[in-house]
Amino acid sequence: MTLEILEAPVFLQDRLDHWARHNPDEIAVTFGDRSFTWSQWQQRIHQLTDALHRAGITRGDRILTFELNHLAIVELTFGAAALGAGTVVGNFRLAPNQLAYILEDSAPKIVFYGADLKAVVKAAGAESPLPRTVEIGGDHDEYEPFLNTGQAQAAESAAGGAAVVREKPDPDDTVLVMYTSGTTGRPKGVELTHRSINVHSEVSNKGFQMGPGDVSMVGMPMFHVGGSCYFQVGIYAGAKTIYLRDPAGPSMMKAIADGATHAFLVPAVIQAVLAAGPAAAAAVAPLKKIAYGASPMPLPLLEKTLNAWPNTELAHVFGMTEMSGIGTMLQDSDHRHPPRPEVLQSVGRALPGLEIRIADPVTHEVLPTGTNGEIQVRGAQNMKGYLNKAEATAAAFTADGFLCSGDIGHLDEDGYLFMVDRLKDMIISGGENIYSPEVENVLMAVPGVAEGIVIGVPDPKWVETVKAVVVREEGSTVEEAAIIAFCRERLAHYQCPTSVDFVAELPRNATGKILKRELREPYWRGHERNI
Repeated sequence: MTLEILEAPVFLQDRLDHWARHNPDEIAVTFGDRSFTWSQWQQRIHQLTDALHRAGITRGDRILTFELNHLAIVELTFGAAALGAGTVVGNFRLAPNQLAYILEDSAPKIVFYGADLKAVVKAAGAESPLPRTVEIGGDHDEYEPFLNTGQAQAAESAAGGAAVVREKPDPDDTVLVMYTSGTTGRPKGVELTHRSINVHSEVSNKGFQMGPGDVSMVGMPMFHVGGSCYFQVGIYAGAKTIYLRDPAGPSMMKAIADGATHAFLVPAVIQAVLAAGPAAAAAVAPLKKIAYGASPMPLPLLEKTLNAWPNTELAHVFGMTEMSGIGTMLQDSDHRHPPRPEVLQSVGRALPGLEIRIADPVTHEVLPTGTNGEIQVRGAQNMKGYLNKAEATAAAFTADGFLCSGDIGHLDEDGYLFMVDRLKDMIISGGENIYSPEVENVLMAVPGVAEGIVIGVPDPKWVETVKAVVVREEGSTVEEAAIIAFCRERLAHYQCPTSVDFVAELPRNATGKILKRELREPYWRGHERNI
């Protein structure tokens, strides 16, 4: 295969076109029982671009996808982007009223939906009028016929790499609209551009270190940047992608057995693999690199991970939708040989080109090294803004262009970033700030505790106090008194839980983030506090 110095991409499809020119016969993507080489996939996407143009999609328009992981989502993103249009990637777990809100907010010209989700789409259409719809898969698949309405590009033109475009897009045109998870409020549509996604792919791959010959396993849902934008990193690098419709254990294990070398996983998946026993851990061991993030990794789980996969490189990443993905990385060398033990609890250092500072969340005054404050970031990978929400966009950025993350943390003298909490998850008891991850690391070390988180609940004396919500290990009978006693031996008294709820499982969104808002809501119902 041919390797060369890569020119900086301007548009989303530039890197795909590059590999179609230089490695045309190598496999670009495998999805289920279908595989396409770089040249085959390029031609297919060029044909889809023409089909979208013939369907009336022009620059500034939006389409919407509402489906489980499917190759159509990625293809439509490329096809629409080539026309200067954006793709709204809907969360396939949305209820009809939630989908109706996104339909109304984003006003797509065409909705592409999975056959299994037809009832949800119809119900949403009763609340918000539907535009043209195209069904994906099932007995009456309309996606392939839709694609075939486009004109295939001539082979000699394709060799040049330029797609047939009717209206030239701009690098700052919106490519993706990713709705925030809504863990702390109503979702907002984050607008990501050609420029922001390409910059993210370039700088994050300095850490992922993928290239031709590597195989990226993509299992995160496409409505999350850990799916859509991580997928683009593999394309940028020229790596083959094994794309999973369902990131369940069997499909993941098959992808690894089929040669996957790189993966992005959330800690909940890692925990599930390790809990499944030695055979499951051994099946994952062939991976060259595992990046993990999207939710905190408790230190006890990290230590188990390091011991389970001594020959697999680990990378802890921190990011957010508004940053097109990740912004920091704790490299494998920091995991295996940390300069100081506490570095293991950091999320690493800023990726190239990204500035990180810690500031007062109200005044935006920059705070001294080691002081906790809001994490603020500036760089070309940041979002363009929130769709249709000028005030929210203005509030998200400081006057000098830093994005306000809503996360609390601090930087040490070597530039390592330590995530402390979400601003809205911080517990204030008797005037003392309590950062939940510090308490949760201790909870996870309690014998018999499989998962443990803390929330703030009302208290007549202290305004709020700490409550632990715990999932026991199978067969465990650990009780509230033992958990509180364990914490009091290791934490300041004000940080310790004053009560414990036991649950069968913690509520999570589709990307594995624990929905603390759901757990807090019953306790704060009727109170004035805004949660």
